[in-house]
Amino acid sequence: MVSVTGLFDNYSDAQAAVEELHRAGISHDDISVVASNADGSYDARSSDTADAAGTGAGIGALVGGTGGLLTGLGVMAIPGVGPVVAAGWLAATAAGAAAGALAGGATGGLIGALTDSGVPSEDAHVYAEGVRRGGTLVTARVTEGAEEDTARSILQNSNWVDVGERRAAYADGGWTAFDETAAPFSPEEIEEQRRRYASRIPPVV
Repeated sequence: MVSVTGLFDNYSDAQAAVEELHRAGISHDDISVVASNADGSYDARSSDTADAAGTGAGIGALVGGTGGLLTGLGVMAIPGVGPVVAAGWLAATAAGAAAGALAGGATGGLIGALTDSGVPSEDAHVYAEGVRRGGTLVTARVTEGAEEDTARSILQNSNWVDVGERRAAYADGGWTAFDETAAPFSPEEIEEQRRRYASRIPPVV
């Protein structure tokens, strides 16, 4: 198995990606979501779901539900990122707990979980920083080859962030790497980041 990961500025794009991955035959158990919850928007919709998040059951609520992408996710805190809502195997790995017990912090967990799943370290730092700045990660475990190509195409065509371009944009602002000791972005800072990247042109498909 290999993993394919996409960062999304808009969670509706991430939702579309999750739906397409599932329609392509990728199991809920093999899809994971980590989304910023710095403004507390999803607290009311994430109760009693931590266990489901780790097993993949929480992903079932991501597709076809009236609540949208973030229905049925568990809440956790990641140093340097702040509060997130998360579901699936990557969330459980990041939390350092079995079966999705998302209690407590996840020190160093997100970078470690991403690199352990095969994401290059420099990309993992961009992904973690992207979540810190209000983004959503979608990661799929797939078989190498055709299924991997399909998953990558789905994420890209759902308006994923070009990781190289985003790394350069962050670097232009003085960023060098994700720092788990840094203060999380405030809701106001995240809103500014979302406005900054809202005008990105979707890919031609």
